[in-house]
Amino acid sequence: MKRFTFFVFIVILFSFTAFAVPQKVAYVINGSLGDQSFYDSGYAGIKQLETDYGVQTRVIECNFDPSLYYPSLLTAANWADVIFVISYGFEEELKTIATQFPNKIFVNIDTVVEDEQGIISNVDYVEEEGAFMAGVVAGIVTTMTELEGINPQKLIGAVGGDDDIVIRSFVYGYEQGAHYIDPEIEVRTIYVGSWDDPAKGKQAALQLYSQGVDVIFQIASLTGTGVLQAAQEVGKYAIGVDSNQNGLAPGHVITSDLKEVGKSIELVFKDIVEGRYEPGTLYKLGLKAGAVGLAIDEYTYQILPQETVEKILQIQKDVADGKIVVKEYRE
Repeated sequence: MKRFTFFVFIVILFSFTAFAVPQKVAYVINGSLGDQSFYDSGYAGIKQLETDYGVQTRVIECNFDPSLYYPSLLTAANWADVIFVISYGFEEELKTIATQFPNKIFVNIDTVVEDEQGIISNVDYVEEEGAFMAGVVAGIVTTMTELEGINPQKLIGAVGGDDDIVIRSFVYGYEQGAHYIDPEIEVRTIYVGSWDDPAKGKQAALQLYSQGVDVIFQIASLTGTGVLQAAQEVGKYAIGVDSNQNGLAPGHVITSDLKEVGKSIELVFKDIVEGRYEPGTLYKLGLKAGAVGLAIDEYTYQILPQETVEKILQIQKDVADGKIVVKEYRE
């Protein structure tokens, strides 16, 4: 009897250790790397896990091809102990695979996927707070007629990759931030229907600039790099997204609304390793957690005077401290 009890103890201990210190981590994305934005931010976090924990990692890119969603997830689940997923467009496939592999850890990023067994955890960002700050910056800049390229109109824009709930949440926060500065500011938005076509992003941006818009917030992944190019081409201004894109068009990208996908991956993985992780957890991350917020650097100071930057940073602190409440988008 004692021998059997000891054996059970060893099995349990081994199982706990294997769960607490996973050896293989997969990153499955609906799109592809190289966007210098959202997907690349997550990849940076995955690479950091290699450095910090010595784990093996594998990135599986679906390149927006629906035929690859299910087999990609299946490959990841068969290989990895922990699977981080950006599951736009294949939420049902994620539920199916998670049910087939209940002993694996599935962490879905940027949307909420609920499964009946409570296997899938989710990282959901309060993107409205970061976008609010982008709106604050755009609102301030559009009233700074002393800046080259700024006209007297109170008109700013946004270019979204697609008209979905996440991008609508960005636009909603962006509008709130602009109207916090001046209720008379008008926001014009174009949804281009693509995440990987910079030419479409540039075309949309040029359309908005031709209408008198001075500042455009790009919310379109790789497509949005075309917005930054357009800003530089016509002498206007843009705001980057997800990663720090300030240096991509120096003198024309004022700031970037960071969505720290990589740091979020590191946060969740630390919970896993240190035994705090529970399946089915919802990580709701905003400015207070440092998961969203502005990238302020030397490129920002090339455009804005220090007192303006200080004003922006104080507003950001007030949002993080709850002194300014940003409303969340509801469909």
